[in-house]
Amino acid sequence: MGVLNVTPDSFSDGGRWADTDAALAHGRRLVAQGADLVDVGGESTRPGAVRPGTAEELDRVVPVVTGLAAAGVTVSVDTMRAEVAAAALAAGARVVNDVSGGLADPAVLDVVAGAGGDVVYVAMHWRAHADRMRDFAAYDGPGGVVGDVRRELGERLAAAVAAGVAEDRVVLDPGLGFAKTAEHNWALLGALAELDALGRPLLLGASRKSFLGRLLAVGSEPRPVDEREAAGVALSALAAAHGVWGLRVHDVRGTADALAVARRWREASAARTGAGTA
Repeated sequence: MGVLNVTPDSFSDGGRWADTDAALAHGRRLVAQGADLVDVGGESTRPGAVRPGTAEELDRVVPVVTGLAAAGVTVSVDTMRAEVAAAALAAGARVVNDVSGGLADPAVLDVVAGAGGDVVYVAMHWRAHADRMRDFAAYDGPGGVVGDVRRELGERLAAAVAAGVAEDRVVLDPGLGFAKTAEHNWALLGALAELDALGRPLLLGASRKSFLGRLLAVGSEPRPVDEREAAGVALSALAAAHGVWGLRVHDVRGTADALAVARRWREASAARTGAGTA
């Protein structure tokens, strides 16, 4: 899933693709580099971000979704708003990537349920909007952050199904970096098998995030945003080996290269195993 932020204030590339023509060109470039999906988002969810109005988000997102879908690109819309999700689906999007899992606007679930059986709904673990989420990074239930995220994601899955979304069209995302410290993120990555127990595929969005910058810090200075790609590619390769459904990334080419190597390695290993047991 290639990231296409059509925002002026996203943490990693805010403003670069805010112009519709530039966004369309970048979306096509992501596909050429190996993206299976292009995730178009018109609202920054970086810590501290202020939400745009609905009309502004629609103006940012719909022309880009329309253009990419018309070009044959499989488009995901990154939104928490039912009105934006509905407009994006009408414009040709096939995935609704809702970072709030239906908590910010429960009507999103009704929009997806009414859109037909081929629309995928991604429900992320979320506790509060970007300007307040740091206040909610406490996980005191049984099992700590893993137990709480698993339970709360299970609740979002149940809510989607209750609204009429087919369970086999739901993908879950543990929400790395959303109301979570670096240690919370690593704990979740180390426990993907426990999240698999929810019975739904997983999407991971770790690309360029601050916990990677802290891991690679020199002294007290985190690695800058634009120097975290290699770490993100490594994480993606490990996540793919685990079998996640999707990887939401900025560096599509590097990730696609890593996945090609991992795939070929598995094939060679399988061939060797087969030869040894024949």
